[in-house]
Amino acid sequence: MTTLPIIETNGSHLTPHDLAAAEYALLQELARVQEAAKGMYETEYASINLPLDNTHLKQARRMAAKHKRTTLLIIVGIGGSNLGAMAVQEAVLGKTHNLLGKPRVLYADTVDPQAMARANALLEAELKRGGRPLLNIISKSGDTTETVANFEVLLATLERRKGKRAREYIVATTEEDSHLWHFAKDHGWDALSMPKRVGGRYSVLSPVGLFPLAILGVDIKRLMDGAAHMRAECLKSDKNPAVLRAAMLYTANRSGKRIADNFYFSTDLESVGKWYRQLMGESIGKEWNREHTRQVHMGITPTVSIGSTDLHSMAQLYFGGPNDKFFTMVTVERWRCDPAVPEMRDYDALVPNIQKRRLSAIMATIADSVAITLYKRQRSYCRIRLADTREESIGALLQLHMFEMIYLAALFEVNPFDQPNVEEYKVETKRILASKR
Repeated sequence: MTTLPIIETNGSHLTPHDLAAAEYALLQELARVQEAAKGMYETEYASINLPLDNTHLKQARRMAAKHKRTTLLIIVGIGGSNLGAMAVQEAVLGKTHNLLGKPRVLYADTVDPQAMARANALLEAELKRGGRPLLNIISKSGDTTETVANFEVLLATLERRKGKRAREYIVATTEEDSHLWHFAKDHGWDALSMPKRVGGRYSVLSPVGLFPLAILGVDIKRLMDGAAHMRAECLKSDKNPAVLRAAMLYTANRSGKRIADNFYFSTDLESVGKWYRQLMGESIGKEWNREHTRQVHMGITPTVSIGSTDLHSMAQLYFGGPNDKFFTMVTVERWRCDPAVPEMRDYDALVPNIQKRRLSAIMATIADSVAITLYKRQRSYCRIRLADTREESIGALLQLHMFEMIYLAALFEVNPFDQPNVEEYKVETKRILASKR
């Protein structure tokens, strides 16, 4: 049985009346979500059913088995096409995975010339030494400028070294019938399809995330099991953790908390924060209400902090600056590795009372101290306790956040699934590029 994250609301300033009001306001939305849960991908709520789709699980595993000799995986995508995989990979395998494990992984997202030159050089070196790299290009639409530009740079190197066999080193993940889907089929590349109604920021539990994670050795079945367990909790009519989270964020925002800071007391969870940043930014940040009848300019600004690192860079602002933030402290109960401070009594003169203590105990003490300080300073926060950072726990955490965003959007009366304003820069980019030909 999956151990679900524990949500503590002590410092949230959420009253029983606030929670009851949010639950009442969400009655219709909860009914719509529960109805959508009876199907699969027929509605805009399609993503909530991903954890139950064994077809995607099997497809990802089969494709991973086909490419099991991969020594360097390069994920070519941006936003929802790579943030989910990065979040799970770093949480489960660690940010130092490339130094300790195989296959190594690179994320080619933005068109940073220097970063791409280095990625291309690493690809070239891998080919020279006889390794087996794999390019996984991921784009729902199949025509994302940054993704296609980066892919073409890497593809040129691959084709120069492998010629016609280059197609054996490519997997495209995209929507069926997209330009990229047909391009892949025409060129003999392997291809995986993503459900049409599942948006990029909700797609981590589809082949978008499952395939590259399987290649890297993540147990994607356990990831899905954790998500499925949390899904069941988030469909309940009472004691629903996602409704509770939405109520806290909504109530805090109504009282002037315009910033939602996720404070992770684990460096390996930083990319979970970046994934959440996109999830909240695109789902809640809207110009118009859900019916598109009223201009609202709604939004909460999501930020990411790492404990205890950012206590030495941001704590002065957090404790003494404007009281405009709602903090979500995410802590880990059990760590895979847990070194102890050696017994060196001479060093008590530097910092007393840490001899022979586990680093986990010191981290827990620091997190508790932050909670106490926030409480004393009347700064709103909640705490999410993760049992560990294994697949089940991370799958459950991601699923919780995706449901909470759906319910939070309903409270704000905005659409959690579209992103119309993102398209504006994309249109301008293509217009300017065309004008400079």
